Amino acid sequence: MDRFFEFTKNETNYKKESLAGLTTFLAMAYILFVNPSILAEAGMNESAVFVATALAAAIGTLIMGLLARYPIALAPGMGLNAFFTYSVVLTMGIPWELALFGVFCSGIIFIGLTTFGIREKIINAIPEELKYAVSAGIGLFIAFVGLQGAQIVVADESTLVTLGTLTSGPAALAAFGLLVTVILMTLGVRGGIFYGMVITALAGILVGQIQPPGQIVSGVPSIAPTFGAAFTSLTDFSWDSSFIIGFIVVVLTFLFVDFFDTAGTLFAVANQAGFVKDNKLPRAGRALVADSSATVIGSILGTSTTTAYIESSAGVAVGGRTGFASIITALLFLAALFFSPLLGVVTSAVTAPALIIVGALMVSSLRLIEWQRLEIAVPAFLTVVSMPLTYSIATGIAMGFIFYPITMVLTGRGKQLNPIMYALFFVFIIFFLFLTP
Repeated sequence: MDRFFEFTKNETNYKKESLAGLTTFLAMAYILFVNPSILAEAGMNESAVFVATALAAAIGTLIMGLLARYPIALAPGMGLNAFFTYSVVLTMGIPWELALFGVFCSGIIFIGLTTFGIREKIINAIPEELKYAVSAGIGLFIAFVGLQGAQIVVADESTLVTLGTLTSGPAALAAFGLLVTVILMTLGVRGGIFYGMVITALAGILVGQIQPPGQIVSGVPSIAPTFGAAFTSLTDFSWDSSFIIGFIVVVLTFLFVDFFDTAGTLFAVANQAGFVKDNKLPRAGRALVADSSATVIGSILGTSTTTAYIESSAGVAVGGRTGFASIITALLFLAALFFSPLLGVVTSAVTAPALIIVGALMVSSLRLIEWQRLEIAVPAFLTVVSMPLTYSIATGIAMGFIFYPITMVLTGRGKQLNPIMYALFFVFIIFFLFLTP
């Protein structure tokens, strides 16, 4: 075990790695309840999604630990699940079953791109500034979703959005939860987001905002409502030309979103651990295979795109340096399968603080962007601001990848760009012209 994970080379041991695995799990355990809550709005069975979430996280993280040997955990991605529900299902009108099949197809395509080394080359060709901007933009989008769910931000005819009634039950409970979570995080409590959700749920029960659960531990719920739904419902749709075009839009958009979301997260966590050398990640191909495989497996189980988690940085911060930490995290996700009764107490007011805090953590990457250089600042800004304002992660990514080559060429730095960036420029032009709904 020591030789396989290279404990000596990485200056670590079983104790450090186990603590790192536990820390990462506590930091991202909220996804077990947040993901079912978000996907339930798309019409999916919440209990089945809970099981799919835990299994996808456990299997994906295990593959990452054994294949890539990185202390990076995977789970259905925040931002990607919001995109699945709010953009694909609710806005584009694509049934959730077909959306799952779109996730499956995107994962298969990713495996192919990864196998031939194409995905790794593209990721290494993306400038650091755009990676940071994509991460920050997704953070803002997630926070916006959280504020909406808690009714802290509401629709307004004159200004599009405005401040909600903070004295209302959901908004007040979410505000309390946000305060508690901020205190815990500021004090450096490991798993502060998870504990913040627990305290918020308990407070909601005490004041009568949330119905108490009948039990805490139970058998594993049935995954039947979502398992294989990506395939069993394919014959239920009329595959005419317009429907096929709509499906292609879904697949390509999942490709765009997951491709760069994963790139940003892998880069950020690996950089913190000291794995990145010359803007390149060793064993990136294996890490991407783990990510792609987890997406395929997750779509079959019944959940949106599975991806690397920025919360893995919590485990890295306490000394995690090898894939053994990921194995510990995976085992804890399996154990969590027996706590499904708690789903009933995790309302949108309870999940809102988690979404807002995760958003804040992701936005912190903005500090790494050279804002004094206009050719970098403009594309980065457009990437970040477009995601929440257009309610589309894909649109924000496209904006940045179009304007970055333009500003670099105008400042005489066009030759510094990898040719792949120019190819992406035209791809995203096509995205705007033909693929946006």
